[in-house]
Amino acid sequence: MSDRKQQYRRSIQNDLEEQLKFKEIVVVTGMRRVGKTTLLRMIYDSIQDNNKVFLDLENLLDQEIFNEKDFNNIWNNLKQVGLTRERRAFIFLDEIQARPEITIAVKYLYDHYDIKFFLTGSSSFYLKNLFPESLAGRKVVFELFSLDFAEFLVFKEVNRESGLSFKDKELSRNKIAYEKQYHLFKEYCRFGGFPQVVTEENETQKNRHLSDILSSYFGKDIHQMADFRNLSAIKELIRLLLPRVGSKLEITKIAHEIGVSRETIYAYLSFLEGSYFLYRISPYSTNVDREISGTKKVYFCDNGLLNLFGNVSEGALLENAVFLNLKRHGQVNYYQKRTGKEIDFVIPGIKAAFEVKKKGTEYDLRILEKQALSLNFDQYYLISELFNDFNGLILAQDL
Repeated sequence: MSDRKQQYRRSIQNDLEEQLKFKEIVVVTGMRRVGKTTLLRMIYDSIQDNNKVFLDLENLLDQEIFNEKDFNNIWNNLKQVGLTRERRAFIFLDEIQARPEITIAVKYLYDHYDIKFFLTGSSSFYLKNLFPESLAGRKVVFELFSLDFAEFLVFKEVNRESGLSFKDKELSRNKIAYEKQYHLFKEYCRFGGFPQVVTEENETQKNRHLSDILSSYFGKDIHQMADFRNLSAIKELIRLLLPRVGSKLEITKIAHEIGVSRETIYAYLSFLEGSYFLYRISPYSTNVDREISGTKKVYFCDNGLLNLFGNVSEGALLENAVFLNLKRHGQVNYYQKRTGKEIDFVIPGIKAAFEVKKKGTEYDLRILEKQALSLNFDQYYLISELFNDFNGLILAQDL
């Protein structure tokens, strides 16, 4: 199965391969099991020069290579794995969070030798809190997520035109293509986009993989990267957040239900977001301070994990899937007027507004149009799961 997975390219792969030309350390970060190791293996295999090595820092023998007080002596260890100083070397370090102190040696080797480093780390929380400041200016960071629906189709070996603008997606709406791919979109909404889950055909095994991913997240990320003494409280927080997907977070109420302080809830949320387990989006406002302080909505990293617990409506699963596919186009917010009228998602960077419906109607579009124009947004689209045929509608599976 692993060989089969490696033939599927990820959307950021071209950008990563482009980085082979440059000196900077490349860091690929993202939640566990989203495919970081597989992706870096593909980059590694694409390098024609054999002056390269791939090390797993969860392996004690690979860790030993860097256990030198004099960092120059690390080269003696690297010689044993086939590297030479006569030309540029390529060193891939997987799971850097297992030995964060090694980044000091990486910085030294980067400064004094001709080495191109590729690293993987499990979260932005880890990068911000454990990476030494000495790597500032020396690294470029890429984030890898579970598959969006376009990548999901690649893994299912279904061809679809990529790189289309929202206007092109609206105009290319097609009933036959919709009917052919609708069952795949429903699978995506139900089981999500972790590569191991997508390539598994048996539904029972899909759920087992998802359970294992969740257990790994609790067993490794939370234990390794966070100093939370009350693990039952953070698990209870997740349980309470699941049915609230797409809803505004009432921090005081949640803190009261769990029996901890508001500050503790904020700390948990910060970790869960920094380790890519969930996302919080702010209300859109032209007043930056008001946007930052506004009540946030919550979405989850993957529909499969969200659906694993049950008790989540089909509408919430659809909205979460749409969010995951919109966020690659820029910062996503929601909008709400004081009168209470809302727009599900806005992307201020491209002045676009989106409303999510099971089956969008022209009446829904007229309401959205009025709200979007009041914001001076020149793009507004209904995102509909079910097919309908009028201008201004984009099928959810076409995002």
